[in-house]
Amino acid sequence: MEILQAWLDASDMPAITAFLLGLLTAISPCPLATNITAIGFISKDIEDKRRILLHGILYAIGRIVAYSLLGILLIYMLRGGIDTFNLQSSISRWGELLVAPLLMIIGVLMLVDVKMPLSKLGFRVSDRAERLRGKCGALLLGMLFAMAFCPTSGLFYFGMLIPMSASTSGGYVLPVIYALATGLPVVGVAWVIAYSVANIAGFYKKMQVCQQWLNRLVAILFITVGLYYAYTFYL
Repeated sequence: MEILQAWLDASDMPAITAFLLGLLTAISPCPLATNITAIGFISKDIEDKRRILLHGILYAIGRIVAYSLLGILLIYMLRGGIDTFNLQSSISRWGELLVAPLLMIIGVLMLVDVKMPLSKLGFRVSDRAERLRGKCGALLLGMLFAMAFCPTSGLFYFGMLIPMSASTSGGYVLPVIYALATGLPVVGVAWVIAYSVANIAGFYKKMQVCQQWLNRLVAILFITVGLYYAYTFYL
């Protein structure tokens, strides 16, 4: 953290500054909690290494889409002389209010799905539909977690990145660079899991047996992080 901060202070190139801001955001306490949750969600399909890596990339793309679209809007407003304070406050407030209950709801639904599979309730879900649900889930998770601004990530994004982007030629690219940096740790961990751990045959067989328990642990992780956010934002 201190090393990245020193590099940030020494940087005079907007693209590098945006990248360092993204890395600092990724390892800050609140975003780090969401990234750990995302890693749990992605790695629960450990029997399919390609799916793990793909979901990691989709999670990062979700963050890029959310940060970039919001950045384009804010940069356009700032360059037009429009005060963006109310919009920034609303996004931060709603992000804080929604992320905790959504995480807990997702966790509970995952637990229910483990204990009561859809097939037992009379619903048939094809393998293709199941894979699509996982891809959409990773993408939407990235977008949701990107909008969960806490004081630190809000300062980096709204207080430093967006004003710099609005005053820089080609500033619309900077939120993309920032978002890419925030998702890199998750993609990196997904790559490690996909191409090292998942290739160990003995471990792979054991994980097939333990898949249900892993799903339960991921669901509990969602609920735990949701409770953490509830404690942070509501109390």
